[in-house]
Amino acid sequence: MGYGTVVSADNPAVRSERTGFDRVLGFTIPDRHARGRIVRLGPALETVLSAHNYPPAIKHLLAEALMLTALMGSLLKEEDSQLTLQAQAQGGPVDLLVCDYLRGELRGYVSHDPEMAKAASTSSRLESLFGEGYLAITFDLGASGERYQGVVALEGNSLTQTCEAYFARSEQVPTLLRVAVRTEGTHCIAGGLLVQHFPEGEEGRERLHVKDEHPEWEHVAIMAGSTRHEELVDPELSLEGLLIRLFHEEREVRVEPLAPLSRGCRCSVEYYQSLLSRFPEEQRADMRDEDGTIPVDCAFCSKVIPVRV
Repeated sequence: MGYGTVVSADNPAVRSERTGFDRVLGFTIPDRHARGRIVRLGPALETVLSAHNYPPAIKHLLAEALMLTALMGSLLKEEDSQLTLQAQAQGGPVDLLVCDYLRGELRGYVSHDPEMAKAASTSSRLESLFGEGYLAITFDLGASGERYQGVVALEGNSLTQTCEAYFARSEQVPTLLRVAVRTEGTHCIAGGLLVQHFPEGEEGRERLHVKDEHPEWEHVAIMAGSTRHEELVDPELSLEGLLIRLFHEEREVRVEPLAPLSRGCRCSVEYYQSLLSRFPEEQRADMRDEDGTIPVDCAFCSKVIPVRV
């Protein structure tokens, strides 16, 4: 289904579309000046989570964070642009959470106190997991080299609510986010929906993002807000099928399959050689093992890479 394809219950291409995991579907609702992303993560998510033996609450938290990273990262248009989501805190089981998105590749890691984390549940509020802290969302634009960042307090019931607060305060773009995570044994599925009002109206018209109560946005927010968690993680319900359920009354919904998602860790000998070469020789000498290599432990993929430099 290419860009401009109209989602319709009568469209045979939609009816035959298989669900598939680790994919992003972009969509626009022209009559409502709205755009969005819908994502379902499966194998790529499990690969990231399997790098560490996370307790259930931390595994659930990281799955939610990776889904949010995929939803927001897929909004980037410039090639080689990166989105980084980083939470830092003190007083709770989690002191650091980092996820990023680059060219459809996801990676993530959580630094936590194992004993405190075991006592937490998957439904724990942010305060129980982080104590006090903040969430920083950073956009590094590939082509222009520009960087901009928004920082919000870790407040509310979930990271999803915190990200909605980021869009309201930093971006000033009406945004609705829905994220669901389902874990069955060692298998984990996450689904997510992001819907936004266009940052600007048509040329010569009033900027729409200054009006959260705009009737077009209110309608879209109600429809998107009716999404149930079980729909987001239902492997039998395609992403296109979910859009039909939500927006079947709209005259037109245009969809665009975007880059597939995968686990992507950028640790390599060349990368670490570049980093370590910046250290003075006396410091590198202290780091070396008996065989002359410097072992580097990658927090994201849990690999130990021997580096000669």
